[in-house]
Amino acid sequence: MKSVLRFLRFCLLGLIAFITIAGLLFGYFIYSPEPELPKLSGTLTKASIEVNGLKRTYLTYLPQGLAKGAPLVMVMHGSGESGAQIRIDTGYGFERLADQHGFAVVYPSSYSFDWNDCSKVGDFSANGREVDDTGFLSALADKLITDIGSDRNRIFATGVSSGGFMSIRLALEASSRFRAIAAVSANVPSPENFKCKPAEQLTKDIPGIPGTSVMIMNGTKDPLVPFNGGESSLFGLFYKGGNVRSSQDSGQYFADLNHLSGKPATKLSTVADGVKVEQFFWRNNTKVEVELVAIHGGGHGLPQPYFRRPRLLGPSPMAPDGPAMIWAFFERQFTADAIK
Repeated sequence: MKSVLRFLRFCLLGLIAFITIAGLLFGYFIYSPEPELPKLSGTLTKASIEVNGLKRTYLTYLPQGLAKGAPLVMVMHGSGESGAQIRIDTGYGFERLADQHGFAVVYPSSYSFDWNDCSKVGDFSANGREVDDTGFLSALADKLITDIGSDRNRIFATGVSSGGFMSIRLALEASSRFRAIAAVSANVPSPENFKCKPAEQLTKDIPGIPGTSVMIMNGTKDPLVPFNGGESSLFGLFYKGGNVRSSQDSGQYFADLNHLSGKPATKLSTVADGVKVEQFFWRNNTKVEVELVAIHGGGHGLPQPYFRRPRLLGPSPMAPDGPAMIWAFFERQFTADAIK
């Protein structure tokens, strides 16, 4: 009897130790407190749209007194998340900027675990067929142009991780609808993992349609999407997305596609906490440009000053202000349109 009690006591102590260690590991590697909700001028609404027989949901933020003809910024979440989650993960950064600069923000939600981006590898099927996310996001943009009066020539898309990969697909296959995209923690899939069909020429001389400018923003120590190319996964076991090009090659891919010849101009700057940011610019005298933003020492996710990401995703610098850099890139596009 005593040996049985001793065994049960041992098992109980072992269970307590396991739960304690698991809790500590969770707290250290995964838990991250949510940012405080800022005082915002506008309203957040939830709505849905049916596309290809599927009910798709989204959140829309409109600053108080937003004028008709304002820009629209679409923000897409990562794998297994939702529009509500990316709103938090970005520290409400795009809504803060929307209040300052006067644009609408929409947070769509994917139907499957991943957005159906250009990768052949991923979980993006429903009812036995691939979800048409390009069709959904294009239809959503059209709906908001009609419903809230967004400027059809100033529709922008950005996303993080799976949402970043989806932004890349929009630049390739919906360039007539999205003036610029910003892909964060995402690279162009390698040729053997690439299923998209890019438009024949993204810079066709079509009146009012200059093509899609592209920003890619990646951390050099991203544990999921390798900055220098390779397999996109977490520890080779989770969140598998197949092989990707390097960030430099991804920028060059879009530069070549848009006929931006020559070596990119570069700029190296140091921001808060000594974080180094290296920018590469491919430009010529057209309205389309490509920019690569390399966050030296940065991990997976959008750098911003309001929310520190879980340690599991690598280093989480609070600078630069990713949303502000992305909006400045978007704003530069319609400024260029007005000048040209």
